[in-house]
Amino acid sequence: MNKLLRFIRSLGPGLLFAGAAIGVSHLVQSTRAGADYGFGLLWALLIVNLFKYPFFQYGPRYALATNESLIDGYLKLGKPVLVIYILLTFLTMFTIQAAVTIVTAGLAIQLFGITQNVQVWVILITGVSLLILLLGKYHFLDRLMKAIIVILTISTVIAVWIAFNNHSGNLDFKQVLPEGSAEIAFLIAFLGWMPAPLDISVWHSLWSIEKEKDNTRFSMKRALFDFNIGYVTTIFLGICFIALGAMVMFHSGETFSASAGKFAEQLINLYTKNLGENTVIFISIAAFTTMFSTTITTLDASPRAMAKSTGLLLSNKVLKSYLFWILLLAAGTIVILTFFLTNMKGMVKLATILSFLTAPFYAIINFKLITSEHTPQQYRPGKVLRILSYSGIVFLIGFSAWYLLNL
Repeated sequence: MNKLLRFIRSLGPGLLFAGAAIGVSHLVQSTRAGADYGFGLLWALLIVNLFKYPFFQYGPRYALATNESLIDGYLKLGKPVLVIYILLTFLTMFTIQAAVTIVTAGLAIQLFGITQNVQVWVILITGVSLLILLLGKYHFLDRLMKAIIVILTISTVIAVWIAFNNHSGNLDFKQVLPEGSAEIAFLIAFLGWMPAPLDISVWHSLWSIEKEKDNTRFSMKRALFDFNIGYVTTIFLGICFIALGAMVMFHSGETFSASAGKFAEQLINLYTKNLGENTVIFISIAAFTTMFSTTITTLDASPRAMAKSTGLLLSNKVLKSYLFWILLLAAGTIVILTFFLTNMKGMVKLATILSFLTAPFYAIINFKLITSEHTPQQYRPGKVLRILSYSGIVFLIGFSAWYLLNL
C-alpha cells in the first residue's frame, strides 16, 4: 500500500490531464452512448482515443524538450497561429466551462440536496473552485486531483462490477454507425470530448512547466510514462461508463432530460433502481467527483492559457494576468448559466461539437511544431507516431466534413 501511495504521489500532470478529460465525455456522453447503443459505439471510443493520442502527447513532449509550453511554440510558427489559438480559446472557453459546471451543479443537487436551484449551485461550485485555485494554486490542484481520480476509479469499478453481476441478459457487442442528422450529431459530440478537447494538449504543456517549478524535474521517458498513465485511465473509465449505460439503461425506455437537475436524478435513480439502493453512494461519488475534477481543472487551464498567450503578444498588464482571466471566466460562466441558458443537453451539445470542429487545427499545428526545427531532433516523434499523426489528421478532418455535410 505504501508503495502504491508513493507511486501516486510521484505522478504529475498526467493525472491533471485525466481530471480534465474525465467529465462530460464520460459521465454524460459515454453513459448516453451505452444507454442508446449498448456497446455499439465502443469502436468510436477506441478509434478516437487512438487518433487523438499523438496530438495530446505532443504537449508534454514539447514542454520537456524545450522547457516551453506549446503556446510559446505557436508563436514561433508565426503570430497568426497564436492569434487564431487565442480567438478559438476565447470563443470556446465559456461554453466549455458552462457545460461542465451545469452538469456538476445537477449532480450536487442530487448528492447534497441542500437546494434544488441550479443557479445557486453554479455560483457555489464556481466560487469554491475559484478559492481552491487562487489559494492553493498548482501544488494543491496537483494533490487534489490525485485523490479525486483514485476515488473516481474505485467507485466506478465497483459500480461496473455490481452491474455486471446483476445483468441477466446477453451483452451485445455488435458495432453500429449512427445514421440521420440527430444521431450523427450525437456521434460527433461524443467524439468531440472523447477523451477530451484537443486544446487540453496546450494545458498539459503548461502544467508540465508548472510541475518543474514545483522542484520536480521529469525526464522525457518519465514524462511520457506519466502522460500514458493518465491517458490509459481516461480510456478505461470511458469503457466503464459505456458499460454502465449498456448494462443498466439499454432498452430501458428511459430518455434523458435536458435539465441538469433532472438528468442527474434520472441517472442516479436509474442506476440505483437496477443495481440496488445500497449502490447510491458509489454512483453519486463517482458522478460528482468526475465532474468536480473537470470543473476545477478547466477553470484553471483556460485562464492560464489566455494569460500566457496574451502576455506573449501584448504588454497590457491586465490582459496577461491569470487573475483577470480566471475572474472573467468565472463571472462569464455564472452569467451564461443564470441569465441565458440552463438547458444542459443544449449546452453540452454546443460545447462538444465546437471542440470537435476545432480539433483539426490543434492536430495540424501540434504536429507541425513537434516535427519542426523548434523541437530538438532527438525529441521529435518517430515513424510510427508520424504515421499515426497523419492518420489522425485525416480522421478528424474527414469526420468534421461528414458532420457538416449532414447538417
